[in-house]
Amino acid sequence: MTLTKAALRADMHARRAGLSAAEREGAAKALAAHAGQLLSLAGGVQAPTVSTYWAIGPELVPKPLETALIGRGATLCLPVMAGRAQPLVFRKFGHGDALVERTWGIKEPSELAAVVVPDLLLVPLLAVDLTGARLGYGGGFYDRTLRHLRSTRTIVAVGVAFAVQVVDAVPTETYDERLDWLVTPGGLARCRS
Repeated sequence: MTLTKAALRADMHARRAGLSAAEREGAAKALAAHAGQLLSLAGGVQAPTVSTYWAIGPELVPKPLETALIGRGATLCLPVMAGRAQPLVFRKFGHGDALVERTWGIKEPSELAAVVVPDLLLVPLLAVDLTGARLGYGGGFYDRTLRHLRSTRTIVAVGVAFAVQVVDAVPTETYDERLDWLVTPGGLARCRS
């Protein structure tokens, strides 16, 4: 299984790196058109809290989508690593807030930012299939976090991907948590198990 995941990770890194700057920018802008649909997934929660992510490398940048979500009344938060084998913690975040650079160059809110619990998670990924199987970077942070949150409340996990990251099948293991929805620049798709 590890070799299969490793091969898929290498392929996905190459696919993403092969996108031009114009393609990446266009994709980021196209995501913003889906803000209203994304917020409707929060189960009628007024002014839902949405966990976004700090894009690293050639990940799909969520900033235009974040702006659209804020414009529709959402509160944003960013994940913060609490420890190697721990679920992520979420701290409130707004554009213009000072962020602290942490592991792997990921920027996080400071420890002074309020801890919140998101209603909707936007989840970065390397590969995804339409069953909601997601391939990340191998640290298991989102798997632990989704398992923890799902044990305490209703949460909606939405994978964020370029179209080239959607594959026929992602290899999974027993500890892998599936996504509920997928959003690409082309629109939303409900994941079917």
